[in-house]
Amino acid sequence: MTRESIGSGMTNLPKPRYLPAGESALTVEFGSTIDPQIHARVLALDAAIQQSGLEGITETVPAYRSLMIHFDPHRVATEALIEALKALDQAPVTHPTPNTLWRIPACYDPPHGEDLAEIAASLDLPQERIIGLHLHAQYRVYMYGFAPGWTFLGGLPQELAIPRRLTPRPPAPSGSLLIAGGQALIAGCAMPTGWYAVGRTPVKVFDLRREPIFFASVGDEIHFERIDPRTFAEIDAAAEAGELAIWHERLGEP
Repeated sequence: MTRESIGSGMTNLPKPRYLPAGESALTVEFGSTIDPQIHARVLALDAAIQQSGLEGITETVPAYRSLMIHFDPHRVATEALIEALKALDQAPVTHPTPNTLWRIPACYDPPHGEDLAEIAASLDLPQERIIGLHLHAQYRVYMYGFAPGWTFLGGLPQELAIPRRLTPRPPAPSGSLLIAGGQALIAGCAMPTGWYAVGRTPVKVFDLRREPIFFASVGDEIHFERIDPRTFAEIDAAAEAGELAIWHERLGEP
């Protein structure tokens, strides 16, 4: 699986919207849903910008369905930037490097699946069914955001679509595997949340001591592999020592 080129196989999708966000930022919005085709357009435009060397752009931030572009208003005006981006949106961009599939260890046993009983009661599903659904899905990394290392994923099975809490729960530890609102994520640091913890990975998704600091790129795929609490402790110790402690493969390679 490789990232799509801009406009390739996407003729039925809506045209992007160019939304100024103050005097030094612009959001290019490609749709209104969490969808791999929409996200491919976000990543394709991001790649096109990096390849083009457009004047004045200081940072790009991909999200589920949009790309935020930060720029220096002294070097480029909003209107001129929009016109340049429209030209890029018509140009094909190739991505020769396949995305990566990451195989991430996950433990659902106590004390890590803290909210499994609550999820089971809310969704009227057995806990093992919840674990199986979460475990066997394949996820896509759509964005990092909200807090350092928080990894937002698409691909959560519809059966696990549970509304967010009305009141945040106590801090979920780093590595918590969270679900809510039809989405899934991996917590990069401990903090209170309105999401539900189904399990936890010992892998540090965000580590300033490590290269790369973020373990995966936006657009990569994730598959969880179940481990027991003893294996969790072993991998956790390796991760604390700075090891990535994770398996991966290039998608599309033999």
